[in-house]
This record gives sequence, structure tokens and C-alpha cells, in this order.
Amino acid sequence: MTETPPPSRAAPDLDAEASGRPGAGAQLSERLSEAGERRTRQKDVRPLLRLWPFAVQHRGHVALSVFWLLMSTAASLGLTVTSRGAIDNGFEAGGAQLNFWFLLLGLNALFLGVASAVRYYFVTRTGERIIADLRTALFGRVLTLDPAFFVRMRTGEVLSRLTTDIQLIDTLMTTSISFALRNLLTMIGGMILLFVVSPKLMGLVLLVLPLLIVPLFLFGRVVRKLTVDSQDRFAEAVGFAGESVDAIETVQAFGREASAIGRFGAAVEAAFGVSLKRIRARAWMTAMIITLMFGGVTLVLWLGAQDVIAGRMTPGALLQFVLLSVFVAGAVGALGESWGDVQKAAGAMQRIDELMRAQPGIRPPAAPKALPKPPVGEVEMRDVNFAYPGRPDLPALRDFTLSVRPGETVALVGPSGAGKSTVFRLLLRFYDPQSGEVRIDGVEASTVDPVDLRSRFAWVSQEAPLFSGSAIENIRFGREDAGVEEVRDVAERAQALTFVEALPEGFDTPLGERARSLSGGQRQRLAIARALIRQAPILLLDEATSALDAENERLVQVALDEAMQARTTLVIAHRLATVLRADRIVVMDEGRVVEVGTHGELVARGGLYARLARLQFRAD
Repeated sequence: MTETPPPSRAAPDLDAEASGRPGAGAQLSERLSEAGERRTRQKDVRPLLRLWPFAVQHRGHVALSVFWLLMSTAASLGLTVTSRGAIDNGFEAGGAQLNFWFLLLGLNALFLGVASAVRYYFVTRTGERIIADLRTALFGRVLTLDPAFFVRMRTGEVLSRLTTDIQLIDTLMTTSISFALRNLLTMIGGMILLFVVSPKLMGLVLLVLPLLIVPLFLFGRVVRKLTVDSQDRFAEAVGFAGESVDAIETVQAFGREASAIGRFGAAVEAAFGVSLKRIRARAWMTAMIITLMFGGVTLVLWLGAQDVIAGRMTPGALLQFVLLSVFVAGAVGALGESWGDVQKAAGAMQRIDELMRAQPGIRPPAAPKALPKPPVGEVEMRDVNFAYPGRPDLPALRDFTLSVRPGETVALVGPSGAGKSTVFRLLLRFYDPQSGEVRIDGVEASTVDPVDLRSRFAWVSQEAPLFSGSAIENIRFGREDAGVEEVRDVAERAQALTFVEALPEGFDTPLGERARSLSGGQRQRLAIARALIRQAPILLLDEATSALDAENERLVQVALDEAMQARTTLVIAHRLATVLRADRIVVMDEGRVVEVGTHGELVARGGLYARLARLQFRAD
């Protein structure tokens, strides 16, 4: 007898996901397939500038990274200088200076190794620090967004941006950017030195470079396309596997193991087929590049050797030129690959930036009002009209008015879609009404900081979503600073102490993902304990016993009776056991209040409530 927001193709099955019901399998499949979806390249790399504020926070380490990047590049190019000196000067005077030059060459190599290690440390550390800050900031932003945002954007897409897109930025910041800058500096420095060593041979190198670049980009484009196709095929296979494992009992109950294995195997084979095409294309690309590169080097060596014989070049200069040519050619090839990573990271950053820039519709006012202290526990809604985003033509509440006195218990009753759960969503300020007023303790809800407003409520939902972790962690989710004795006390009052202490490690026993190791009734009682420890003056109960068997319902009802003492309580009721305990019953239909009274009064009137009561008695 509770309703959910109007359906939308973009709206995720959040309740199924939170509770571990079969809908969670579809969510898992969706996430896995989206995680492997194509990550488009962004030609405009300006979105990466959004990383600048995060980098500025660690400017000291950024400066050290740049310094050691320059040092390692200089040491790398310096090897060609010391190698030339060893060849040209080391053999003079019967090799008198040979030891000196090779010592210098060894020291150069040692410095290169140290500089490269220090560069790797600072670049990687700085990149990981920036990514850690970005992850935290992005998750913090996501948690501020209101439910209306998640109607427009699927939960799976948000998770994909938190994982896959962040990983692309991580690769850029810790590996690709260092690799790209080092190769860019090597290319620039190498080309300058090449002109200094031999302008004539440098002209030949410039003729050879296009022969390397063209196949690199042509084949590289084919390889990248096949890589994406392979990832997409594999994502389909993994998505189906996740769906099958999540619904393993259903698969086994229907005897579909062989069919599932066959379907997964076919998807894996399809991915393997695409991978073979990618491997062949990459093999051809490698063969062509190596042939052209070493063919070009051979040609340059031959021409350089002619100059050495003619006395126009020293042997050391030829060696330096060859080494520089290899460095520059390798740097140019690597830059093409690095640029692809930069483009993918730019595309990922653009998607991340969409979340970072998203503004919640529900946010604190510029000058929030304070709620009265101590709390009163008064709830009032006046002439409220509300329709969910995207469905303005189907109002969930119409001219709705409700007043609940401190300490009073009011039950909301009505058919599915009557607007009962919507009342809770507006009280918790997940949404704001289009018109009318919502007041908590006499203060208009929209003028209060949402965090302060929600601190006045303890909520027990029908699904009772719990989290991975222990029993004590789930109870403390209601109030983090609660002591162990307080946790034991609320667990006892919620009829949960006996089964929690029977767990292998008591309150510290890991409960598994979504606490699936517990029964529905046990999860519900832990959720009630979580609400009790919050010590909020207003308790919201959303059909807390509707999915339970008779024994668990009795235990949970005892816990609810304890929770309702000395609190203002609003109950979305399906079972009459809770309704009979209410001070007043508010009957809703199509978003309006149609009847108000006690159980006996409403039955005597013979209206909607009486009809619903008769139907339930027949069902029971």
C-alpha cells in the first residue's frame, strides 16, 4: 500500500539494489557493461584543466616532478654526448683519457638511473595524490545530489564515472603524462642536438620520420578500434556472467547451467576473435615500423660512415647522431600513443566534470534558519502540491494538509499510488513541493539546512537497506559516536540482541554485502536499532512489517512499539496491528486526504478505509 515515484526509463531500481532482491542482478550487469563501454576520445583537451586546482594544492611536489623530469631527460641526452667524447677522445695518446671518459659515461648512466627513479617517485606520488583528492571530491559531490538527479542519470553511469573514468585519469596522471612529457622533451632536445651535430644528416632524418609516423597512425587507429571492440565484447561476457552469478539459484533451479556456460563461452570466443584481429594488425604495424626505422638508421649510418671516411665527421659524432636519431624516432612514436591516452583522459574528465559541476536541487539556503532546541517533534504540511520531476502531469500530492502534534502517532493508509511515501520524501526534503508549506517544529523546511532538518528524523523503510560491515557498524550508522553500551541497549530494545550475540563474533561479525547473511526480520530489527540510536524526535516507519512472516512481524512490532515511545511517529501502514495503535489514521487517495479518524470511527463510516480493512481481513 505504499507507492514509488513515477516510473522512468532512466530511473534505477534503487530499492532492489539496496535490498539484494533480483533487481540487483540487472544493476550489476548494467554497471559491468557500462564499465567496459567505449571511452570516446576528446579532441578538445581543455577539460583536463579542471585538474589544475587539485594540482595547485600540491604545487611543491609538482615542481619537484617537473625538475626531475628535466634532469632525467637531460641525463638521457647526455649519454650521447659522453659516448661521443669516449669515442673521439678516449683513444687519443694511446688511450690515456679512455678511463676518464668511460668513468664519465658511467657516472652519466648512474645519474640517469637515479634521476629516473626520483622522477618516477615524484610523478607517480603526485599523480596518485591528485587522483585521491579527485575521487574524494567526486564522491562527496555525488552524495550531495538529490534523488531527482538520479532519475536523470542512472546509478550505473555514476559508478562508471567513479571507477572507469577515474582510472583513465589515474593512468594519465601517474604514467602517460610523465611518459609524454619525457618523450616531448627528448624529441625537442634531440632534434636540437641533431642539427648541431650534422645538419645534412638531420635533413635525412626528417625525410625518414614521416615514413614512421604514417603507418603508426594508420595502423594505430585500426588497433585502437579493434581494442575497443574487444573490450565491448568482453564487457558483454562479464556482464552476463555477473547477472548469472547474482541469480545463481534461479539458474540452477531452472537447470540452465549448460545454457549459461554456452552463452558465456560464445561471448568469450567473440571477444577472442576480435582480439586475434587486433593482434594481427599490431604485428603488421610492429613489423613495418621496425623495418622502416632500422632501414632508415642503416641508411643514415652508411651516409655517416662515408662522411667519417672523408673526414667530414668524427666517429664519435656519428655514434652520437645515430643514438639521437633512435631517441627522437622512439619519442615521436611514443608521443602518438601518449596523445591517445591524453584524448581518452580528456573525454573521461569531461564526464567527471559533469558530475563535479552538477548542482543539487535541494541545498542549504544562503542564510539557513535554526530549528528550535530542544526538539519539539511537530510536523505540519499545508496545501502541498507536488509532482515528481519529469511527470508534472501526474501530481503525487494535491492540496495535501497534515498536522501531527508532538508525541502523537499518525498512520497513513491508502491504496498504492496514494502519495504516502511521497509525504516522507517531502518531510526528509529529498524534494521540495511545487506549492504549499512543509514545517518541522514550526520552521519552514526549505529555510533550514537539509542536514539539520534530517537530524530530526529517524527512518525505517520497508526494505531496511543495510551495509557491508559488522552489526555494530550498521547500528552506529545512525550515530557514529554511540558507545558500545548504547549499541547493546538499542539492540535489546529492538529485539536484536539475542540473534546478534549468537553470531560467531557477536557485534563484530561481518554481515556480508547488504547484510545478506541475515534474515529479513533480523535486518529489519537492526534497522530499527539504527533508528533508535539516532535519538531523533520524529520517527518515520514505511511499511516496516509488510514483508515479514507472523513470528518476525510479532518481534518487529514489539521493537516498533519500543521505538514509538516518547516520539512523534508517522506510519505508512499495511498491517492493521500498527494502525490500531495509532492516535489517528489519515486515509489518502490520489494524493489527497479523504478520511481522518480512529480505526473504529473509520470502519463505522463505511468509506475507503472500511473497504481496505475488509479486503485485508479477507486476505488474512
